[in-house]
Amino acid sequence: MSIDQILEIAGVIFTLLNVYLLTKQRILAWPLGLIGVSIYTYIFYSAQLYSDFILHIVYMILNAYGWWYWSTGKQDTSEDIPVTTLSVRDRWSWILVIIGGFLIWGYAMHTWTDAALPYPDAFTTVTSLVAQYLLARKKIENWILWIVVDVVAISIYSYKGLYPTSFLYTVLLLLSISGYISWLKNAGRSIKEA
Repeated sequence: MSIDQILEIAGVIFTLLNVYLLTKQRILAWPLGLIGVSIYTYIFYSAQLYSDFILHIVYMILNAYGWWYWSTGKQDTSEDIPVTTLSVRDRWSWILVIIGGFLIWGYAMHTWTDAALPYPDAFTTVTSLVAQYLLARKKIENWILWIVVDVVAISIYSYKGLYPTSFLYTVLLLLSISGYISWLKNAGRSIKEA
């Protein structure tokens, strides 16, 4: 087994722990996420998935932000920070950001790099950034975006032969569905538009 394969398996483990703990609203998810995204930064650079590489650099920042933001709640969980939903206006704004961002980023990756799958890779990158920010802000819509990202990512990583990562995203898809259901149940009728 090569060092890259060992790193990919470690990345899978840390990412699964991260997302599982996020579905349970545990602050420990964020430092574990920092480890996982650090590993995947290297993996995606090696696979010439440059959008994913850059995405994971930004993930480091967003994981630090999520860790800080959720830390304003309880010591063990972030239950003091309520789960909220986006306003209709904000939903449409984020949809436009995703569409515009992925078209611009995909064009840039297609034009100026040897990226393997510039547009699908750009779509998962831009949508993941929006989803990660909404996750840090405890917006319920983050899970819907993660579900879409996971479906597209499974295809990309299978095509590139990153089978442990494709498996990871299959499990992440199930965790995203579980996270959405869990956050809905946890918040119950208290979810507010904010």
